[in-house]
Amino acid sequence: MPTDAATPAPGAGDVRRRLAVLGSPIAHSKSPALHRAAYERLGLDWTYDRIEVGEGGLARFVDGLGPDWRGLSLTMPLKGQALALADEVERLAERAGAVNTLLLSPDGRRLGFNTDIGGIVRALGDAGVHAIRHGVLVGGGATAASALVAMAELGAVSVEVCVRDAGRAASVVDLGHALGLVVDVRPLDHLASRAEADLVISTVPGGTDLGVTPSDDLAAAPLLDVAYAPWPTALAAAWTERGGAVAHGLGMLIHQALLQVRVFLTGDPLAELPDEAAVLDVMRQAA
Repeated sequence: MPTDAATPAPGAGDVRRRLAVLGSPIAHSKSPALHRAAYERLGLDWTYDRIEVGEGGLARFVDGLGPDWRGLSLTMPLKGQALALADEVERLAERAGAVNTLLLSPDGRRLGFNTDIGGIVRALGDAGVHAIRHGVLVGGGATAASALVAMAELGAVSVEVCVRDAGRAASVVDLGHALGLVVDVRPLDHLASRAEADLVISTVPGGTDLGVTPSDDLAAAPLLDVAYAPWPTALAAAWTERGGAVAHGLGMLIHQALLQVRVFLTGDPLAELPDEAAVLDVMRQAA
């Protein structure tokens, strides 16, 4: 997204101070704790709430916002609707077909970003994963699309998508082909027989029991489970029992939230914050 689309850094007289995370269900979200810790560390008198907004309710909610609103974080099931509402969309969000961050510009434009992708890449970096060639993706929703783009960013050439219903993975398959990846759709029980991979990412909601035990060979690959509550997930527990390395979904959540703070403060997810290491530290403590 062009830098001239960004809002300026807030000053003492700035009135655009309200932020919130929207979705359904939303009561479990840790985003308010993370964002509030960041803004307090940055010396900003901003508010950040969680608000229940279900399928089909995003447009009405956004249309009713006043000039005191700076932006919104979006979680399920609103990421596709946010994409449709955005007047401008950054490259990564456009590729993934999902917006999880809306920046509300003073001139009335709605600027769409996807910080899930960067959050996944940064969380994997913390876990020592910086490049892959062959990946396994569990799930086929909006977060799966972001995970697929993240895999492509890490150099993947092929990805197997494991889902209960192959029809629900159609959009992810199309995205993979657009990214130049070889994508194969497999049933969930493929996890029990898959011999090896460089990385496995699970995007299914927390509390979901896939009813499958990963093969010992597959569990030798690192697993990023984007869920963080309840923890451990059934898949993460099975991975650990086989001696595999598991990256907690909280790492992705923290990193994507940090990128959102960048967006809300500067309009650019690539623009580092003042004293960013300290900001990240207080966010981790809040989590």
